Amino acid sequence: MTALTLSTAAAPGLRADAIVIGVAKGAKGPIVAPGAEAVDKAYDGRLAAVLETLGASGAEGEVTKLPAPAGFKAPLVLAVGLGTEPAKDAGFEPEALRRAAGSAARTLTGAKKAAFALPVTDAADLGAIGEGVVLGAYSFDAYKHDGNDARAKNGKAPLAEAALLGGKPRDAAHKAALLRAAAVGQELNRARDLINMPPNDLDPQAFAALAQTAAKEHGIKVQVLDEKALTKGGYGGILGVGAGSASAPRLVKLSYTSSKADKTLAFVGKGITYDSGGISLKPAGHNETMKCDMSGAAAVFAAVVAAARLGLEVNVTGWLALAENMPSGSATRPGDVLRMYSGKTVEVLNTDAEGRLVLADALWAASAEKPDAIVDVATLTGAMMLALGSRTFGIMANDDAFRTAVHEAAEEVGEPAWPMPLPEHLRKGMDSTVADIANMGERMGGGLVAGLFLREFVGEGITWAHLDIAGPAFNEGGPFGYTPKGGTGTAVRTLVRLAELTAAGDLG
Repeated sequence: MTALTLSTAAAPGLRADAIVIGVAKGAKGPIVAPGAEAVDKAYDGRLAAVLETLGASGAEGEVTKLPAPAGFKAPLVLAVGLGTEPAKDAGFEPEALRRAAGSAARTLTGAKKAAFALPVTDAADLGAIGEGVVLGAYSFDAYKHDGNDARAKNGKAPLAEAALLGGKPRDAAHKAALLRAAAVGQELNRARDLINMPPNDLDPQAFAALAQTAAKEHGIKVQVLDEKALTKGGYGGILGVGAGSASAPRLVKLSYTSSKADKTLAFVGKGITYDSGGISLKPAGHNETMKCDMSGAAAVFAAVVAAARLGLEVNVTGWLALAENMPSGSATRPGDVLRMYSGKTVEVLNTDAEGRLVLADALWAASAEKPDAIVDVATLTGAMMLALGSRTFGIMANDDAFRTAVHEAAEEVGEPAWPMPLPEHLRKGMDSTVADIANMGERMGGGLVAGLFLREFVGEGITWAHLDIAGPAFNEGGPFGYTPKGGTGTAVRTLVRLAELTAAGDLG
């Protein structure tokens, strides 16, 4: 993990592999952003002109390298685009700083130390830069080798240390912002690691074992229900989805408690460690990335650990509904009826609509503890991707004010999201002639139908929101900003922010 430090040193005298500065897109060309004054002075005030000559415009994500001026102890200046110059007296948005820092950290793979002289006006800016660095420096190399050691990493190591200029090492708010950035960034990267792990190494039992290890390390109580306990308890949804796999399902409960808390949040994550579609087999071309179908559980896991590391004054319970959805002679068939943990029966019309089945059991289990609110996270429907694309997740809820609060929290931390409705007329499409409800409804609006199904398994009077992260959970394109190719860790920061707001008494 990249180490984060605060430094009051002047850029010219700082020993590092590179000095990172910001450049904005001005009306008449690139503009050197605040924080880089000493660097600009060393170029006789002509740094913007030099950058423009090199083709820089200040556009978001743009990276330009140039030799450091004479007298600098760092050999390289790396200018990273911040996007359009903000209005007069307005600073850069934290997300712009986060993305710029991430782009710089990715570019500096292999470097031992870099100094970040990006615009800083307050602790929030420092936190955004630090978070961007930790997330942007991420790489997943556990399965690459150099020919001598099958477990050795191949290629350059991530940036080892980032010194953030403009902050004060003795300022409590600045130190707290950096500690938060490190904790949240590292736990989000933990989620990315889980998502990127191949399914032959991350089955439900392995996921549960990793959760137990982390829980012990961070003082989190953990309970794991194996197939015998699930059968005894009547968890028909989780058992039904896992019935076709040689790897038995698990339900993991993580409990972080604070002695100063009077509110409890429950996070529920879909953890399908591999999704073949079951008997309703996915078509060719749709299986290759299905190791990511446990991204919701990974996000919940990481968020609970982050809450514990930050010592938030709120109780947070995480429920990981873990199963592998495979076709076999013992697999659930279309037409089967499952009796869920709630007692309701579900007619399975499509075994590839399995996420809602494991979530339904976990939602009911979470509801039994009467938390103040429940938020579930799932790579649930392709329909949500059709609606919102690959970078935005949908938010549904049984309470409009809570849906708005979740949306605002997501936007605040830089996770694009959009509120979605739960139209009552779509509920009728899930009526079944043989069971209480079917797991499929109308094809059009399929993401909303899935939300309506989940709502059936939320306890009465409990505030609930559903995050469908099918689009942004796994990036199949090239890296951008602080987002790598592969698992992204989407929703971790939103969940942590919800926990922080609840602890502060600002959420409901």
